[in-house]
Amino acid sequence: MKQLCTFLFLTVIAFVSQAQTLEELKKQKAELEAKVAPIQAQADAIKSEIAGINGKISAFPGWYKGAFGTLGANFLGRNQWFAAGDLKDSRATTLMGSFNAFANQIESKYFWRNAGSLNLGWQKLKKGTETSANEPKFDPIADVFNVTSLFGYNISSKLAASALGEYRTSIISKFNNPGYLDLGVGVTYTPMKNMVFVFHPLNYNFVFAQDETKFSPSLGCKIVGDYNTEISKGINWRTNLAGFLSYKDSSPSLHNGTWTNWLGFNLFNGIGVGIEFALRYSEQEVAKTQNYYTIGLSYKL
Repeated sequence: MKQLCTFLFLTVIAFVSQAQTLEELKKQKAELEAKVAPIQAQADAIKSEIAGINGKISAFPGWYKGAFGTLGANFLGRNQWFAAGDLKDSRATTLMGSFNAFANQIESKYFWRNAGSLNLGWQKLKKGTETSANEPKFDPIADVFNVTSLFGYNISSKLAASALGEYRTSIISKFNNPGYLDLGVGVTYTPMKNMVFVFHPLNYNFVFAQDETKFSPSLGCKIVGDYNTEISKGINWRTNLAGFLSYKDSSPSLHNGTWTNWLGFNLFNGIGVGIEFALRYSEQEVAKTQNYYTIGLSYKL
């Protein structure tokens, strides 16, 4: 009985000692956090000051240029893989890449924004029964070329009278068939340096195609929205929405629109992982919504 009482007494002492130690640790943590607080506040103030200086630098007139894109590859091989069905013995190779560039001239009274993008992709599928005599070729699976030029004369600090030219087509298999050329005038609203909205109620959509019964030009309204930002350190996002609303009633509809997104994760000196994804609507091309995506190595120049 005496030994049991001794054991219980030591247990209680150990528990109390542990509780006291825990309280001491909490107190020590609070003291350290109190020391860190003014240092963190000073660091935040310096970061804010740096951001302000960067804003002033970017506000200076002149040319601003850059380029970025993605490179992706996928290699797939199967050997008697039952779940693949007819493709149980096959080899597939997919190569994709995108390139985007811009050159913007920003002045006190006017601006001139230019951008171009190219997205290409090829795929080759070889079944196990095929011989080298009929080696399959790479077929294009992505083929988009787009170039835009926007000129604006400032009415105020955020609003400008503007003119826009945009050309879009494929270049591998069906160059300029179809090809779309938009020319229009209206206004451009720039609430911040990295955000642009274009509203051109007077825009003519020229269409170049061999099948003139399916593709036809028309007068309409052009709307463009473009935004880019650094979500957090090393993570950049850009989104662009461009649409044309035709004033002409037609079947199929002459409306069209494209929404493109780029997301880049910088790992080292502009090299990282990138994702490009786009949605497109055009009944003149296909009745359903189109889309493509590229995931791969990203670069920024």
